[in-house]
Amino acid sequence: MKKKLTTILILIGIVGIIVLIVLFSSIITIQPGERGVMFRPWTTGLDKKHIYSEGVHIIAPWNQMYIYDVREQTIDFTDNNTLDVLDKNGLTIHVDVTVRFYPMYDKIGYIHEQFGKNYVNKLVVPEVRAAVRQVMGMYSAEEIYSTERQKVEQQIIKQTDSVLRKNYIRMTALLIRSIKIPDQLKKAIELKLTKQQEALAYDYIVEKETKEKQRKIIQAQGISEYNKIINSSMTDKVLTYESIQATLELAKSQNAKIVIIGNPKNGLPVILQ
Repeated sequence: MKKKLTTILILIGIVGIIVLIVLFSSIITIQPGERGVMFRPWTTGLDKKHIYSEGVHIIAPWNQMYIYDVREQTIDFTDNNTLDVLDKNGLTIHVDVTVRFYPMYDKIGYIHEQFGKNYVNKLVVPEVRAAVRQVMGMYSAEEIYSTERQKVEQQIIKQTDSVLRKNYIRMTALLIRSIKIPDQLKKAIELKLTKQQEALAYDYIVEKETKEKQRKIIQAQGISEYNKIINSSMTDKVLTYESIQATLELAKSQNAKIVIIGNPKNGLPVILQ
């Protein structure tokens, strides 16, 4: 009897442990910045439309919850994750790229169905690599390194974002941090850019001097026109009138003076003391 009771207690203990294990496995905690998608193998399968938000959730032990981090993530294509591309002339260029993205939280069911939780390595990384190589392959190393860098970056962003968005990934930024080309080519490009800057500076000086020359010509023409107008208006009567006015002003002065007023053609001078 005692042995039988012991056996029953052992069985109850085992059942209790199993119940606790099942109970704890049915409690799912979703942390802030995460979302969950449910998989019901015995009924409806993957529930792509109902997304579970942060908090504690109790699920049936035979179901499975897949939890996704929906915060912004960053991938650096550098060091161990190198990104080497060929320009349109077949020259190898090493590019350091950073991409920032996040999964659309209300679409993680579709992401899980197509790519699984390893969607970063299955989707994001290959698409960024493909876009960088395809776009940069249309330009020369010189263009990528100097004149067309911003244009290249914008084209890569446009192409990558288009593909990722169709697969429910939102890209927030793609930055080309550095472009490494052979030192000899780098020096040649930098020398060329220096010469171009010098040429632009010389053109600026020439343009400035040309404008200054035009300004002086216009100024001289204005002075010439002014003199012509003044000369044409200076008649004998005007000059006589101006002389009389000047003499009268001089006569008002309190200083000792001798004023001679007259016209050699029609009058004798008058001397005032």
